[in-house]
Amino acid sequence: MNAEKPAIYLFTDGAASGNPGPGGYGAILRCGNYEKELSGGFSCTTNNRMELLAVIKGLEAIRWEGAEVHVVSDSAYVVKAIQEGWLESWKRTGFKKKKNVDLWLRFMDVYSRHRVTFHWIKGHAGHPENERCDALAVQARSLPDLPADEGYTEENLDTLI
Repeated sequence: MNAEKPAIYLFTDGAASGNPGPGGYGAILRCGNYEKELSGGFSCTTNNRMELLAVIKGLEAIRWEGAEVHVVSDSAYVVKAIQEGWLESWKRTGFKKKKNVDLWLRFMDVYSRHRVTFHWIKGHAGHPENERCDALAVQARSLPDLPADEGYTEENLDTLI
C-alpha cells in the first residue's frame, strides 16, 4: 500500500434493458471517508459494454497515479478478462474478432496507471454497494434523451456483445 495514500475501493455495475437496448453504468469510489458516485447512460448499448465502462469511468476519476485500487464487480466478463488472462491473449492477437475493442483499449490505458486488483461478487445478492451501483445504472439508462454509444453501432453488431 502507498504510505501516503489509502487504498481505493471501486464498486461497479452495468445494465441494459434488452441486449442491445438502453443501458447505463454505475460506480462508487470509496477512499477512507470519501465517497463519490458516478453514472451515465446510452440509448443503445449492451450490458457488457456498460459493465466495462463502469470500471473505466471509476478508474478515470482517480486523481493520482499509482493508486492501490480494489475493483469489486459482479461482471464475470470483466473480472475474468483480467484474472484469467483473456485481455493479454486478446492483445497478443491484435484483438482479432474481439468485442468491445474500443473500451478495452481505453481500459488498458487507465488500468496501467494504477495497481488494480479485481474481486468478483455475485450480483443481486444483497451486497449494498453492488445494489446501489445497479440502481445507479438502471436509473441512468432510464433518463430521457440518452446519447448514442459511439462504440456500439449497427455496422459492427456482429462483433459486439
